[in-house]
Amino acid sequence: MKRALLAVLGISFSILAMAQKKDTKDTTVTHKPTVKIDLTNRPADHIMIQYGYDSWTNRPDSVRTSGFSRHFNIYFMFDKPFKSNPKMSVAFGVGLGSSNMFFDKTKVDLKSNTVKLPFTNLDSADHFNKYKLVTMYAEVPVELRYYSNPENPNASWKVAVGMKIGTLLKSYTKGKNLETKYGASIYGPTYIAKESNKRFMNSTMLAATARVGYGFMSIDAGYQFNGVLKDNTGAAMNKFSIGLTISGL
Repeated sequence: MKRALLAVLGISFSILAMAQKKDTKDTTVTHKPTVKIDLTNRPADHIMIQYGYDSWTNRPDSVRTSGFSRHFNIYFMFDKPFKSNPKMSVAFGVGLGSSNMFFDKTKVDLKSNTVKLPFTNLDSADHFNKYKLVTMYAEVPVELRYYSNPENPNASWKVAVGMKIGTLLKSYTKGKNLETKYGASIYGPTYIAKESNKRFMNSTMLAATARVGYGFMSIDAGYQFNGVLKDNTGAAMNKFSIGLTISGL
């Protein structure tokens, strides 16, 4: 009896020891070696060029835009990857943004002495065949970026969101080929007239931006928070943009 009890205890201890050894082995976690992302060959700065369509939201009937109103922006950008996550980076820069808003038989009188900027209907008067309002801003853009392949941005999906602030450099209208109300040219098709004044246009521009694309091409969009015109000088209109971006990063 005693010998049997000792045998059972011995077998029990043996099984317990084996189980404990097995559990210890099973609970051991094996870690895969971390793959290091090498960004030594990725440029830290680059040129970003944007071209696309512009529109003013909340336009009254008197603001008769037409055709392909457009923007052209160019920036010199610096890109700083996050050390904790190289797929993410923050970028900032400086550049120039321009907007060309085209109008249909309408005069935008930047030289007016009135409180509000006049948009005059010229359906029954002499008018320009082509007429636009141009604004140019010095801009500072900032972006938060994501890359699917941070080591090779030219073979990577990318997403960026950000903001930009600008200060007005110039505002002018440009009309080409003055015509009668019947469409007859008055001075010939090469005649051009310009008027320049910054009094009505907002001196500061603040906009939200977003981009998504692959490689060096992406689709961009922007929305200006503050009005195109200064407060109390006209309708509260905001600029919306959509276009293409060419960028190395």
